[in-house]
Amino acid sequence: MTRIPKYLISLAALMLMINLSAQDEKADTLRMSVLDAQNYAVTYNRSVKAAQIDIEIAKKTVMETTAIGLPQFAVSANYQHIFVVPEISFPVSGFTQNPLTTVGTVDNFSQFPGPGGLNQYLYQGPGIALGSKNNTTINFTLSQLIFSGEYIVGLQAAKIFKEVSEKAYIKSELTTKESVAGSYYLVLVLTENLRVLEQSTDLMNKTYAEMSQMNAQGFTEDTDVDQLKLNKSNLDNLVQSMKGQLDVSMKLLKFQLGMDFDQPLVLTDNLTEKVSEGNFQYMLTGDFNVGSSIDYQIMENQVDLQAANLRRAKSAFLPSLAGFYQHQEQTNAAAFNFQPKDVLGISLNIPIITSGQRIAKVSEGKLNLEKAELSRDMIEQNLVMEYESAKNAYQTAYMNYVNNKESLGLSEKIYNKNLIKYKEGVASSLEMTQSQSQYLTAESNYYNSINALLQAKAKLDRILMSN
Repeated sequence: MTRIPKYLISLAALMLMINLSAQDEKADTLRMSVLDAQNYAVTYNRSVKAAQIDIEIAKKTVMETTAIGLPQFAVSANYQHIFVVPEISFPVSGFTQNPLTTVGTVDNFSQFPGPGGLNQYLYQGPGIALGSKNNTTINFTLSQLIFSGEYIVGLQAAKIFKEVSEKAYIKSELTTKESVAGSYYLVLVLTENLRVLEQSTDLMNKTYAEMSQMNAQGFTEDTDVDQLKLNKSNLDNLVQSMKGQLDVSMKLLKFQLGMDFDQPLVLTDNLTEKVSEGNFQYMLTGDFNVGSSIDYQIMENQVDLQAANLRRAKSAFLPSLAGFYQHQEQTNAAAFNFQPKDVLGISLNIPIITSGQRIAKVSEGKLNLEKAELSRDMIEQNLVMEYESAKNAYQTAYMNYVNNKESLGLSEKIYNKNLIKYKEGVASSLEMTQSQSQYLTAESNYYNSINALLQAKAKLDRILMSN
């Protein structure tokens, strides 16, 4: 019998413990109020995380643009091999009485009388190399931008872009909070509606069992029992449909929260309390300040950004000035090397003719600025209309809620009376079916009005929180 090594047993035990620990952690139930859910989503929602990344990208863009105007240091190396090194030679003079005694090779020489009766000769001396066969040159360059209009305006535009990213993050937070609140309220509504339907189902099952027993004893007709069975089947289908809607809504809420679908979640808020909480909160709200809206502020930043782009296009007409210092080293310098080791200089760039390119960019910048201003004015009106529409929707939803609540109470009262009459044989199955259908419709309208009221509240919360 082969024995299993101890280290394999230990490794398996360790993996089992890790797996069980992960399952326990995954199985931990989260309990959240709507406020807890909103705060949780701000941390874990994927859209909010992406907006946070956009802020970091904008910060890096500002750093990148700023770095253009800071000192730049670069090192470059160049190796070259010259197959034939050029040489240069200079004429050399000498005195002799006999030209044949001159030293070296005399290719082209001239003779003319010298002092003391000597003859002076000029001839080519030995060659001097003008370079090195193998040489490596290393350059150290330090540069500094002194003035550039495009750089100054570009830095301003990068900072405005960062402000846009920060405001977009705030808008993402507010939008996510609205979505989470809406899904949270929907789950509460569906849960409560399902609870009431299940109670109705239990009552219907009990009634059906009683009527079936009475039918077996000959006190009721078969059609009455069949009608009751049909009503029971319709109610069962409605319960199953409601369970499916609740499951999908819960998954949507978890998705908005940034949770795994398998993570257990319990909603701690009470639906009745949420409906009663602030029923008159938005019935008499004050004036809406458009300038404080985050959407309007984002459009203001867009206008500022286009204005900066226009200034950048105009700055292209200005000259740019930069300074530099360069130091050079060679590993195998030639004997005759006229390249200076240290150079300090200033570079001036003056744009003169660009064939209308700069003028076209300025015109384009003016049009983009005008377009951004129109968009800002348009969104100002849209925000006012959105607020008025949301406020009206909330007030209408509240009135519908009050009316449907009253209708539900009346229809329930009628249904219960007809159910008693039906059991006593006074009411027909048709009357009982009609009253049940009326009650279920009133119940559906009631919970739909609650959902509409809470959704309108979530939207107004988002609008006024961004104000």
